[in-house]
Amino acid sequence: MKGAILGDIIGSRLERNGAKDYDFDLFTTECHFTDDTVLTVAVADAILNQLDYGETIKDYALRYPDAGYGGTFKKWMRDELEEEYSSWGNGSAMRVSPVGWLFNDIESVLREAKASALPTHGHPEGVKGAQAIAAAIFLARQGGGKEDIRQYITETFGYNLRRTIEEIRPDYAFDVSCAGSVPESIIAFLDSKDLLDSIRLAISLGGDTDTQAAMAGSISEAFYGPVPAPVEEVMNAFLPDEFIDVIGMFERALQVG
Repeated sequence: MKGAILGDIIGSRLERNGAKDYDFDLFTTECHFTDDTVLTVAVADAILNQLDYGETIKDYALRYPDAGYGGTFKKWMRDELEEEYSSWGNGSAMRVSPVGWLFNDIESVLREAKASALPTHGHPEGVKGAQAIAAAIFLARQGGGKEDIRQYITETFGYNLRRTIEEIRPDYAFDVSCAGSVPESIIAFLDSKDLLDSIRLAISLGGDTDTQAAMAGSISEAFYGPVPAPVEEVMNAFLPDEFIDVIGMFERALQVG
């Protein structure tokens, strides 16, 4: 979960600038948390306190209305949307990381990832993206190797993970769809040597930088281990106290579980 938040904050200032850089300052005064962090915390809160996913996501969004939500999501959170909301975008995948940590078998992880997506991302691609990220996190924290994770995600969800970031980067463009951003984020993890490397690789694609770094970071935290303490200290400086409280509750739940 903290890997997702870290990736979001680091990637926040680089979104839509088209740069395909790898070597950049991780934190500057332009960094900030976005909707990725807000809704990740919301999903964690919903699970920890047995709350409804949709209601909790909407509640958090209304408390942080300027975090960078998409236009249709804004209408949904304000109850202004007349048609059914069934997005194929990557919003379902950016917020799903707590599911991969708080459930202890793959069937439950897939079920809850779908449940967390459905209030806003009921399109099959929206559900698939959330399930793929949650499953990768679960497999990583269970000790699965990279090839095991690659094979499971490929066979289960049909994503092409036999590419590399170096191959993808030159022609890659901003893409908020699950189909066009989730596989690339998983590849950033697969190509990486550590957590921060995965975040840099995801951002270096020059796409939806905060969300792709959040997805890559969420898997990498489960695979490589916790966010380094000095980095976490800087990360926390960008977060409101209530987010840090939920993160603390999340960590205590993992220790008990």
